[in-house]
Amino acid sequence: MSEGPADRWYARTVWGVSDIERSAAFYVEKLGFKENSRYAEENNPLIVQVSRAECELILSTQWPERVGHGLLYLELAPEALAAVRAEFEGRGVALKDGWWGGRLMAVEDPDCNALWFPYPVDEPSPEA
Repeated sequence: MSEGPADRWYARTVWGVSDIERSAAFYVEKLGFKENSRYAEENNPLIVQVSRAECELILSTQWPERVGHGLLYLELAPEALAAVRAEFEGRGVALKDGWWGGRLMAVEDPDCNALWFPYPVDEPSPEA
């Protein structure tokens, strides 16, 4: 079965954040995203969309009850993951090593929304 335009899905995740400027700065300055757009009402910014490669995030202050509930699982090729880890470490990003069915690298934004980057099953520990 071929996939046509009507069968293609396009997805972006929406994350609740408490301070739109602080969050946008974290993604742009610390994680290397670029700001694509922003929405404001009465000069009060409410939404900022950021992206890096094929990963797009919508940051929003509109639903305070959603702040800190975001979790995104991002799979990268081993060499890309090693490069991203080195880049983040060079930018002073706090990284955590975790586990969810396998080893992973975790990054949390200022509101505790998380990006999880799994390591390949046969990949050695970064501490090794």
